[in-house]
Amino acid sequence: MVQVDLITGFLGSGKTTFLRRYVQYLVAQGHSVCILENDFGAVNVDAMLLQDLIGEHCDIETISGGCDCDTHQRRMRTKLISMAMRGFDRVVIEPSGIFDVDEFYDILRDEPLDRWYTLGSVIAIVDAKLENELSPQADYLLASEAASAGLVVMSRTQLAAPGEAEAVIGHLNRALAGCHCVRRFGADDVLCRDWNALTTADFARVDRCGWRQTSYVKLHFDEHKAFTSLYFLEAGRSVAQVRQAAQTLLHDAKYGHVLRVKGFIPDGGGWVELNAARDAITVQPIPSGQEVLIVIGEGLDKAAIEAAVRGC
Repeated sequence: MVQVDLITGFLGSGKTTFLRRYVQYLVAQGHSVCILENDFGAVNVDAMLLQDLIGEHCDIETISGGCDCDTHQRRMRTKLISMAMRGFDRVVIEPSGIFDVDEFYDILRDEPLDRWYTLGSVIAIVDAKLENELSPQADYLLASEAASAGLVVMSRTQLAAPGEAEAVIGHLNRALAGCHCVRRFGADDVLCRDWNALTTADFARVDRCGWRQTSYVKLHFDEHKAFTSLYFLEAGRSVAQVRQAAQTLLHDAKYGHVLRVKGFIPDGGGWVELNAARDAITVQPIPSGQEVLIVIGEGLDKAAIEAAVRGC
């Protein structure tokens, strides 16, 4: 059977960065891996960032675009059926940061997928600098995406102050209690290290972490309405201008609660990737891109954000 791993995590937690390293480890161990990238937006930026992994032992499939639950499940089921026929022995799925993980478990129980796939590891990426105050919907997503994880992998630990990562795990456990889940995460369930220092042994631990059977009370709301993803193509701004716009959007409440700004910007004949959260903005070169800026958050004012992005 094909082992399928799920990498979950709230918006901007660093799922794609970790997935890249994890897949490189799996390929080095002799596995043939297919990545399934699932983004509810119209442009799958994260899949574009993984194109250089494609080779003899690694490929990428994508599901893009927001849609109703039934349509989304059909798309994922169809992708998994086609992937099972291509000879991969491992599949790694990275869903969007507002994914209903129960949907994933339901799909794996369906025929014929239940005969072809076995659930391997569920890995929850949690930002060591997660905001202290989140909305009830955001806290629910944080908890539901981690509840069944075999391991929590903390991101951005090198930026966290002493005790900050531990406080975030406390936040996660309170969010789990808030949705009546008995699961709690302790030190043995958490990998808290600078990702630049991760070893083969660390990735082996991730590979064998498995998952946990648990339950919680679902909070029924439309994730796609609660969390908005706005796409702006060909804004025609410089890297410095986009960086300043991202800083403004993240810190001025008049635009809504902006959680993340990401995208690609042309720069001097090449491309750079911008990834911005409230406490940090990174800009780094990439081999290729598409001129797009994506703003993700709650209660967003589209017109005001577009004016800021385009410099109107």
